[in-house]
Amino acid sequence: MDVLTEGVELSHADLALLSELAKGVTVDRVGRRLDISGRTVRRRLRGICDRIGVATAIEAVAWAARRQLI
Repeated sequence: MDVLTEGVELSHADLALLSELAKGVTVDRVGRRLDISGRTVRRRLRGICDRIGVATAIEAVAWAARRQLI
């Protein structure tokens, strides 16, 4: 099931990725925890940023936190 906020749809996997980053976990470690490569994490993160209209991972984490998604 996906979460729809302000016309933007984020999957639970997207929110899990942002949640791990919010905890200060590195991209490579996030990949290991989610059983995907660091490169895949970066690619998914870029997609998340594009969908929500922010430029950086930090902004994406802040965006999700402000909306109490993570």
